[in-house]
Amino acid sequence: MQPVRDASDGGGGCASATRDLLIGNRLINQSGHLQTLSHRVELIGGAEIFQERCHDLGVAQQREGGDELVKPLCRLGHGSRREYLATRHITMLSCYYAAMQLIPAIDLLGDFAVRLKQGDYDRVLFRKPIEDFMARIVATNPPLIHIVDLEGARDGELRRDVVRRCSLLAGTIPLQVSGGIRTLASARDALDAGASRIIVGTAVWSTSEALGEFVDAFNEQLVVAFDVRDGELSVRGWKASAGLGVDEALHRCVVAGVTRLHVTAIQRDGTMRGPDLGLYRHVCASGLKIVAAGGVRDDNDVAALERVGCEAAVMGLG
Repeated sequence: MQPVRDASDGGGGCASATRDLLIGNRLINQSGHLQTLSHRVELIGGAEIFQERCHDLGVAQQREGGDELVKPLCRLGHGSRREYLATRHITMLSCYYAAMQLIPAIDLLGDFAVRLKQGDYDRVLFRKPIEDFMARIVATNPPLIHIVDLEGARDGELRRDVVRRCSLLAGTIPLQVSGGIRTLASARDALDAGASRIIVGTAVWSTSEALGEFVDAFNEQLVVAFDVRDGELSVRGWKASAGLGVDEALHRCVVAGVTRLHVTAIQRDGTMRGPDLGLYRHVCASGLKIVAAGGVRDDNDVAALERVGCEAAVMGLG
């Protein structure tokens, strides 16, 4: 590993607003990926990753299909000093890595694709047959399609036939599926029906042990739903509060070994008012992979989400 250099003037050892790290022969530019840029990084063999100042949480993250990179060693708390041990191969630090994806979304209610305003089932902005809407999305050849079965989320039951139907319509495009996945068995059913990743919210927050059980069972195929309204997590199709604030829920996810969060700013959902960048900046500081949803309108919003550290953004199509 090469020493940190100040990208603004090509040298010097002082902290700067923009610095580069060369890790495993890969140049990583810190600007736009971390809010605080005073770091000391050493590799294994007396290794630690030290961040003098951070938002709330440490880094515990895996690259897609890769080895575990960093592991928290201490209890996480606001404003505290944090140290981490690099545990396996480090080719680059995933917390500096940006590979932004734009994921189209389809929300389902009955046999129709719909769009709700702020998750309100009585405020349907449009309604189209599933086949017509899926054909429109598949034609764009996206990297992933985000499927939300609103009926399953509301009623608490996976509609396996709907997942299978969407999988057949999607062809080779992988699906990220949510709605009504309340048990380990229903999560397996969703995967068996054709989902590549499952998003689980209500079930993982139902007991103190549930989050760890889902992580152990599904690892990278699990995405934890992190639906935020007024600073608290919402569950049961956004109809109830989980009784958890954002920071406490983030801490639980890091401790449990969650890889990826699907974070929705509920009050921006379906409004076309732009994403809640303050929320996404905050959750990205956890080091978890963040998929952002709610209010994403255009390329400018996607670029803004990339700058605060999101891995992907979900955008609804009208």
